[in-house]
Amino acid sequence: MTNTYVFNPEDAAEMARLIDLDRAITKGMDGPLTGLPTLPETAQVLDIACGPGGWVLDVAFDNPDMEVAGIDISKTMIDYANARARTQRLPNASFGVMNILEPLDFSDNSFDLVNARFLVAVLQREAWPKVVHECYRVTRPGGTIRLTEIDSMGQTSSPAYSELNYKTYQAGKILGYGFSPDGRSLGVTHMLGKFLQDLGCQNIQNKMHVIDFSTDSEAWPDIFHNYEIAFKTLQPFILKANVATQEELDRLYQQFLIEIYSSNFRGVWPYMSVWGTKPLIPENEK
Repeated sequence: MTNTYVFNPEDAAEMARLIDLDRAITKGMDGPLTGLPTLPETAQVLDIACGPGGWVLDVAFDNPDMEVAGIDISKTMIDYANARARTQRLPNASFGVMNILEPLDFSDNSFDLVNARFLVAVLQREAWPKVVHECYRVTRPGGTIRLTEIDSMGQTSSPAYSELNYKTYQAGKILGYGFSPDGRSLGVTHMLGKFLQDLGCQNIQNKMHVIDFSTDSEAWPDIFHNYEIAFKTLQPFILKANVATQEELDRLYQQFLIEIYSSNFRGVWPYMSVWGTKPLIPENEK
């Protein structure tokens, strides 16, 4: 099964990272469905690359009449998500192993909402149009597609954090991720509206979100844990791109840990959601 995820999807540490990150991201968005068009009470909802399933479980808990599905390439994460659904007694939440680089195993026009977050670490740049097209295919006419992505891994007062981010951006550009013209960012959010527009989506909208993860903030533990794991497990990815040495990465990682624990550490992390509606009548049928 082809896998272009920059992390190991079966790694327990990666699952722990995503559990914490999911909680912070949803809170930063003011809830899993906030801002979207109103869904039918019995809506069918899909989350692609769902990881440990936190977003699906949140939607299923808040909307017991909706059927909410999550798919991911990781069997470890899907097993965990199904176990959580059983433990939380959410029969309307379901999860399955599926590779989003391949055609989705769903019929056309199946879902009222297709949601995807942070595919930047999953998709190489040439794969984006095909994956978004699959999201469109399985969305019902009048349904919504929402994509939530980042261009940066945050702005902080930590020099080591900034340097580790830059090494990651450079590696991403070299290895085929994102759309940055110069490797100074991940370079994704500016493309999201065009992907939806090219498919014929209507009423395309966007919203910025920001998480403050400064030392004294509520989000600091979750975001710190995210990067404590991520900057370590990203090392093979960065080394593969030959933009840093192991010695340099180890030094920056230790410096980052010291700086993020500082009482005067400041950090914010912006990200953006873009969503659009699949037309009731396709353009080629008007």
